[in-house]
Amino acid sequence: MLPLVMLPGMMCDARMWGAIPGALAPCPVHHALPVGADNMAQIADAVLAAAPPRFALAGLSMGGIVAMEMLARQPHRIERLALLDTNPRAELPEIRARRVPQIGRVRAQGLERVMRDELVPHYLARYSDAIADLCVDMALELGPDVFEQQSMALRGRADRQTALAEFDGPALVLTGTDDRLCPMDRHDLMHALMPQSRLVAIAGAGHLPPLERPVETLAALRRWLEDE
Repeated sequence: MLPLVMLPGMMCDARMWGAIPGALAPCPVHHALPVGADNMAQIADAVLAAAPPRFALAGLSMGGIVAMEMLARQPHRIERLALLDTNPRAELPEIRARRVPQIGRVRAQGLERVMRDELVPHYLARYSDAIADLCVDMALELGPDVFEQQSMALRGRADRQTALAEFDGPALVLTGTDDRLCPMDRHDLMHALMPQSRLVAIAGAGHLPPLERPVETLAALRRWLEDE
């Protein structure tokens, strides 16, 4: 069976996927983290170096951006692609300008404060203490150095619309209808670039459908893995 490589979002680890990886059995799941460098190319190369020769690839948010970088670099190895709550474009100048000051606040005020005050409030369609605490715990496990590396990698990322337009394998584009970080128009764009893809918008979810609406997210991923 084709192995599945799963990439979580910024300052997240495999726990971001909840119970979904185990529920995809017998599909072999390989977890990867978007860490180890401050540029997208080196992060993607590290994931590719550890990945099976050919695989399905699912990424959420920053994980989706790394997935698109992997696709641009070694498209022949990726048989299926699932992009969740992500964005194929380069970072907008106004968002780029916020990165370094935010890194400064992490260093001065602490990572937990920045996560709770500036990031987590934008993740969820409906606030949940349990999910918010998990997001903070994942971030603290990774630490401020990883926050800085990931922020700079996102800041300098390339536009990967061409890589998507050239991909012709089974594809899933999934988002929460209430995602404020990666709005619906980004997902409409990715679906248009990959007309063979299935576009799924999950009601009642924001930026983290695997944690907010796990049943619906699992169903969409299962269907994608079974698509011809």
